[in-house]
Amino acid sequence: MSDAPRKSFPFDEFEPRWQVEWEKTRAFRTPNPGDADFDASKPKYYVLDMFPYPSGNGLHVGHPEGYTATDIIGRYKRMNGFNVLHPMGWDAFGLPAEQYAIKTGQHPRTTTERNVANFTAQLKRLGFAYDWDREVNTTDPGYFKWTQWIFLKLYNSYVGDDGKAHPISELEAKGLSREEIDAKRLAYVSSAPVNWCPELGTVLANEEVVDGKSEVGGFPVERRPMRQWMLRITAYAQRLIDELDGLDWPESIKLLQRNWIGRSEGAHVTFKVGESDVTVFTTRPDTLFGATYMVLAPEHPLLAQITTADQLAAVEAYQKSVASKSDLERTELAKEKSGVFTGAYAINPVNEEKIPIWIADYVLMGYGTGAIMAVPAHDERDFEFAKKFELPIKQVVQPPEGKDWQGFTDDGVAVNSGFLDGLTTPEAKKKIAAWLEEKGLGRGTTNYKLRDWLFSRQRYWGEPFPIVWEDGNHRSIPESELPLLPPDLDDFKPTGTPEPPLSKATDWVNYSATAKRELNTMPQWAGSCWYYLRYCDAKNPNRFISEEAERYWMGGGKPGGVDLYVGGTEHAVLHLLYARFWHKVLFDLGYVSTPEPFQRLVNQGLILGEDGQKMSKSRGNVINPDDVVAEYGADALRLYEMFMGPLEQVKPWSMNGVEGVYRFLARVWRLVMEQNQEGEWSLSSVLADVPPDKKLNKALHETIKKCGEDIEKLSFNTAISQMMVCTNAFTAAEKKPIAAVCTFLRVLSPFAPHLAEELNDRLRAAYPQFAAKGSIAHEPWPQFDPEALIVDEVEVVIQVNGKLRDKLTVPAGIAKDEMEKLALASPRAQEFIAGLTVRKVIVVPGKLVNIVAN
Repeated sequence: MSDAPRKSFPFDEFEPRWQVEWEKTRAFRTPNPGDADFDASKPKYYVLDMFPYPSGNGLHVGHPEGYTATDIIGRYKRMNGFNVLHPMGWDAFGLPAEQYAIKTGQHPRTTTERNVANFTAQLKRLGFAYDWDREVNTTDPGYFKWTQWIFLKLYNSYVGDDGKAHPISELEAKGLSREEIDAKRLAYVSSAPVNWCPELGTVLANEEVVDGKSEVGGFPVERRPMRQWMLRITAYAQRLIDELDGLDWPESIKLLQRNWIGRSEGAHVTFKVGESDVTVFTTRPDTLFGATYMVLAPEHPLLAQITTADQLAAVEAYQKSVASKSDLERTELAKEKSGVFTGAYAINPVNEEKIPIWIADYVLMGYGTGAIMAVPAHDERDFEFAKKFELPIKQVVQPPEGKDWQGFTDDGVAVNSGFLDGLTTPEAKKKIAAWLEEKGLGRGTTNYKLRDWLFSRQRYWGEPFPIVWEDGNHRSIPESELPLLPPDLDDFKPTGTPEPPLSKATDWVNYSATAKRELNTMPQWAGSCWYYLRYCDAKNPNRFISEEAERYWMGGGKPGGVDLYVGGTEHAVLHLLYARFWHKVLFDLGYVSTPEPFQRLVNQGLILGEDGQKMSKSRGNVINPDDVVAEYGADALRLYEMFMGPLEQVKPWSMNGVEGVYRFLARVWRLVMEQNQEGEWSLSSVLADVPPDKKLNKALHETIKKCGEDIEKLSFNTAISQMMVCTNAFTAAEKKPIAAVCTFLRVLSPFAPHLAEELNDRLRAAYPQFAAKGSIAHEPWPQFDPEALIVDEVEVVIQVNGKLRDKLTVPAGIAKDEMEKLALASPRAQEFIAGLTVRKVIVVPGKLVNIVAN
């Protein structure tokens, strides 16, 4: 950035002043149902930004893009008579703060509070109209009390035959045993293979592991079985697919969610392995006659029993090599296939053939049954595996003429398949499923790729579980004991074993003489699953959200309660899936009134550095918004981020672009203000109480109409272009009509709130009859006059031999012959046809006349 100050208008004086004024007057406080100043007659509009994590780096210019978009539409809706809920808060638990605490010795709460203060100051510096009375923080006991409460609802619920959550008390009333009840809980304990990072001392989610190393720190990660809390999200798999249909989300995001859940129709088939049974799930039971080998996951519990002595060393070595790989790495299609023969064989139930059993990393214990039947002739991955290890490949599907059967995966006709021969694929699927069921060897079923949510972390900086263990059994603590606070610890370091850091707080661990607390903490996802609900009633000490506030802010007759949710695509799957799951449980239990949390979703595009690369410290291309605000002002930063292009697109940053928008704002300033030789600003001498001429009036009402429509569509860049056109029309006018200027400032105010507020304030002192009496942010949005938009005159270009010679304003719809007469009579045209013979006159109605002469 340039060192030279650019102060075409005094934004550095009035922007901070208005920010202080808005905060002092609580200008954007939103009353709740039950408040004395709540107006129930107004419709609601709930606009939400994705929950930010307050890192020590502060904001970069990518953050304000989505925040500015939501601020504009929130301000616009408020001006259109809505009660607008536009809150902000902090997703402040998690690994980064804990790692920083370990390095510095500071308590993570200290660093978190400092980061939150910095983020808050930066956001206020940008003039966002947040209701700061509703600020929430996941590390606040008044907040995580209710996170723990929701966990207890999950713990004390199960999914019934109707696919909905019900209280565990129903099962207790039926006399089910403790073991039977625990097996049905939505929150349950399992010994699952997890990503364990010894250096960080915690389990990591799959998305936190990159190339076998932790995303934070790059430390080695290994797979090991550990006792973990799990959430039974798989019980909601079908609803999570079906209920996407009623949401106004991008189709690409819906597809990502559907693919992640991964619904597939098929059959479970039982294979005999010695004295044991192994069940596989297949989407192509019609190809069962072509199963020439079986593959088990390297973690399959049957391996210890079936692996032969001569293959044991090879199997154990392979298991060890796989332990450090993430699920994503293991299932990567392009990777080199690997595997080891176990020495054991399974019996194919349809033909009694012995088929070898292998282990391979592309089969996951957490998906399906941890075992597959391999049909290499008709599965790409199995085909590559069989070719590499020289395993049999048997055709059982005849493709259409001209296609090779090897690797053919589409529908065809069954061949070499006994009683299925000659049937089409759909017919064969139906027949084999019935045969398997009749013989007791399997059944038709639906399977999902989605796995239950691993909900434990071996960290200090997270919500403690409201669970205690006694005599090997878990139970919840009473709700009256919430919030369960984490103990004060000076040593946050990992223990070096799977034993979590909370184990160091010996007094805290002992709940009673016979019971000990759960030592794991919840993942960062927990607090961000339901924050949108707490915003609706942020300070309620008695309930996570009151019934009245929930019905008002989350109601509205649509499946989702939040009217607009804006954030990055990095949360397209997991956060949205987890939040939807929690919301549906709360809906089933009667705590919320809508089946979905978010009705409309928009993902803003990434802002790249000026070099066209993703912003990062290592590239040195990060832009700090504080620097931009210091040089050009908050309004210029806001306006530029919206002017760069469509909200959803990826866009490179340009300081020249910021300067261009800054110049536009300076032109708006000079519509109202002028500067004397001493540099003092006063109201412009060309302001006048006069009506706008027809041309300016048309431009103004076009701007009111287009900007309103564009804000609704989130097409902010085209709205700004229209305001630039309107400003040019004002600039061209000899006298600046005060009433029209005041109307234009109302249109500008959602985009550049500081400038609009300042100019309105100065106009109010001199022209109180025209300017807004209070804050311009609370003025009604102006209505456009359809009559003003009617085009009754048009500008026509006059050319002589194709060159521009004159322009004429003529009545719209003028006849061609009249147009020709006016063109030929034009004094400028006469100059260029003098002494020439007019050969032809070409008239394009309403646009141009070209006189051809020589």
